Amino acid sequence: MIKKILILLVIALTACELEEAPDFGRVGDSVRFSGRDWYVKYSSGPVGPGPNLFSRLNEDVFLDGRGYLHMRIADHNGLWYSSEIVGLDTVGYGVYTFVMEGDLENIPENVVVGLFSWNTESFQEEANSEVDIEFAKWLDETTTQTLHYSVQPVNFGPYYPERSHQANTQPGDLIGVTTHQFIWTDSLITWTSWRGGGTTGRQIANWSFNTSNPPRIKNEGPNSSNPIVIPGPAESTNARINFWLLGGIPPSDGQVQEIVIRSYNYEGFE
Repeated sequence: MIKKILILLVIALTACELEEAPDFGRVGDSVRFSGRDWYVKYSSGPVGPGPNLFSRLNEDVFLDGRGYLHMRIADHNGLWYSSEIVGLDTVGYGVYTFVMEGDLENIPENVVVGLFSWNTESFQEEANSEVDIEFAKWLDETTTQTLHYSVQPVNFGPYYPERSHQANTQPGDLIGVTTHQFIWTDSLITWTSWRGGGTTGRQIANWSFNTSNPPRIKNEGPNSSNPIVIPGPAESTNARINFWLLGGIPPSDGQVQEIVIRSYNYEGFE
């Protein structure tokens, strides 16, 4: 009898473990991804970047059974929608690491993938606190070197080429699983990318930006920021991931686009 009770208890405990929800998923416009909470950006009219329409549909932003995030650019009723998620955690100086899966090399020339920091409130003092990793051809259909590292402002009014770097990747480097990281401090930003799902694989790109560069101003309409060398974080700075179309124009191949982000990690500096 005791043995039978113990067996039933083990079965019951096992069933409870199987029924526990994993630490990822989506409910409404809220997403739990990589152990952090995000919300799905939505717009019914064109907004930046792009400008684009942004989808909140489950089929355009979802997590698979492994907890990997899928984001799509898709046509709905004749209108093309991009996708973006916004982190609810406040972030700042620290280490940002993204593990990507898919073909980031052979993307349409008007499609952009963005992994970045942002602060809507810090335009004046910190030019929106934006540090970027982007994958894009920027309308050059012949290039396969789609990986770009940037610290804003780059092209808001005058173009400041010293604030952006196009990585000299080799064919195939950005196909499959890759890891991309930036380390943000008040005096130096360093970007690095590797093959594989971590920071121990073959390094495929690296760049850094320091305070020896001249300060630059970000212009948006009639507004101009203070001169910025390395922007600082502010109270409500967050991490974001977006997948969007230049000018909101449909993908040049006319096909639905999809990316997979395996994981995101942030380690802040005290």
